[in-house]
Amino acid sequence: MVKVGFIVEGDTEKILIESDRFKAFAKNNGVEVCSPVIDARGGGNLLPQNILPSVARLRMANVDHIVILTDLETAPDVETVKARIGLEHTNLIFVAVKAIEAWFLADTGALRRWLKMDDAFEIAPEATPGMPWDRLKALAAELKVRGPGNSKPIFARNMCKLYGFDLTQAALHPACPSAKLFHDALLQLAQPQIER
Repeated sequence: MVKVGFIVEGDTEKILIESDRFKAFAKNNGVEVCSPVIDARGGGNLLPQNILPSVARLRMANVDHIVILTDLETAPDVETVKARIGLEHTNLIFVAVKAIEAWFLADTGALRRWLKMDDAFEIAPEATPGMPWDRLKALAAELKVRGPGNSKPIFARNMCKLYGFDLTQAALHPACPSAKLFHDALLQLAQPQIER
């Protein structure tokens, strides 16, 4: 098993990484999710000087890799976000395009269970007119289903526990390359271990 430590931007990413389904996916593919998953409490805190204590904490836990998961938000591109964070501590920086909630839109199965619609499908989860969170709210209003409310963490827990959000399914969406990149990179981390 490859031991992987995670530093994430916020509550939603932490909930996703700590979810039973994600941990099972990781374990089944030779990746151990090390505890704790460190919440930076905002993308602005993912700066080199701010993440040093988190990196040191994970290194003391003897992790094989440190993965940083954050959102693009309004940055012009992924490379800008990676440069802001700095590559000194890890080259494993993953950026959800626009925001992590795009991955919820990309998992068609979870989306259908939440909306109670067999034909729900988000064509471009990473290219919503506004932020993906706004699109989730608009879908709920449009379809007159219980919306995500104002709490991203509560909605993230519901997506993971009640509606079965699955990273593998989000990664299969043809218009969600950031989920696929994250998914495939995790599989790659364990590959040398599996081949032995």
